[in-house]
Amino acid sequence: MSDETPKLEFQPRAQGSVMGFPAHEGRPGALGEVHARPHPLIEKPRVLIQLSFMTEGGAAVDHAVLSELSRRLGIAAPERNARHHAMKWGKGTLRWERHTEFSTYLWEGPLAENGRAQEDSPFGNGFSPPGTVISGIRLEIRKWTQASEKLVAGFDPTSLCYSLVERGAAAIITDFRQDGDGLTRILVLDRGLTPASTGALSQRLIDIETYRTLAMLGLPMALTLSGRARRIEDRLAQTTLEMKAVETRDSQTLLADLTGLAAELEADAASSLYRFGASRAYDGIVTERLRALDEEPVQGYDTWAGFLLRRMAPAMRTCRSVEERQANLSRKLTRATTLLRTWVDVDVEKQNRDLLASMNNRARLQLRLQQTVEGLSVAAVSYYVVGLIGYVAKGASVFGHAFAPEVVTAASVPVAILLVWWGVRRVRKMHSEPARHPGE
Repeated sequence: MSDETPKLEFQPRAQGSVMGFPAHEGRPGALGEVHARPHPLIEKPRVLIQLSFMTEGGAAVDHAVLSELSRRLGIAAPERNARHHAMKWGKGTLRWERHTEFSTYLWEGPLAENGRAQEDSPFGNGFSPPGTVISGIRLEIRKWTQASEKLVAGFDPTSLCYSLVERGAAAIITDFRQDGDGLTRILVLDRGLTPASTGALSQRLIDIETYRTLAMLGLPMALTLSGRARRIEDRLAQTTLEMKAVETRDSQTLLADLTGLAAELEADAASSLYRFGASRAYDGIVTERLRALDEEPVQGYDTWAGFLLRRMAPAMRTCRSVEERQANLSRKLTRATTLLRTWVDVDVEKQNRDLLASMNNRARLQLRLQQTVEGLSVAAVSYYVVGLIGYVAKGASVFGHAFAPEVVTAASVPVAILLVWWGVRRVRKMHSEPARHPGE
């Protein structure tokens, strides 16, 4: 790295005003995002080692690691809400960045020509990793000489990618295989790049290797969910065949089966939603970085873009295929459930119709019984009323009335029957009227 760099710390943009007007609180972050990942100015020869860790423990784990490294150097630790930080380490520089689900530690320093043991990287004894390693990269930048060109023979020829970039000012070589330390080795041969161009090129190459690894994390999940989706498809096909058999169809059992399949499918879709979305985003970043390289092929060798797109495209298509398969299967389950629920509703309506018909029959029987009881009650009450009138007529004969008690009793029979019948009808009519509110 150039020794003229005055300060390595990323400085936050000052808040305040613009020409005397108050600035929006989000303006510094929006403006500073453009400068959040500055390319290092790299002189040759140089080595860059980056480790990417999955940070399941959150930002607190990264802060603890950086605090320990800062303590060892005797400098201040970064703020807890920082997303990137840089510090001098030995003869090089250590840069840290926090991403959505991973964090990167990039050490850039002088290339030891006589062995890695003399490289003063921070990833030796005493470094506490914040999580599991998902990507490890060793990028060597050398001047393009006949001696350095012979290093190409040390890569695996079966997957060797060799191309020219920056209009032929540099060559990029890798085989995407891991060395004894588990690092993917990348070689850059330079014959005219500026320090800024070297830093930008190095960042693109590191991003390609990091994000292509993260993008492939969706493939194992896609293969697992593909088998589950196939089992749900087979069960759905069997259920729809059972739905067609009207005579032996058990709608309630079939509806429970479809609901269980839908719940299982939605659980799988929810668990894979983030992973598939992240894989698409990472694949897009890899494609953008490869396009930015603007490679020129070297005869007899494959380019980075040709090699990666040929191998990553099927994996990304598999992820998209499983995601679309889940969506289509969800729609089919919804249609089958709706159809079966309609049949269940029709069966329930038929049961309700039969129940209402039975209730109507019972109501008619009760009405006939009520009418019979009403007639009997009119006769019984009339009998007692006429009896009372007869007793009254017999008792009143001692006063010498002109009519005999028998005549009075006989004459009161039709009157009593009519009055009792009218009274019973009146009471029944009052009970049959709907209840009224007190104010009506």
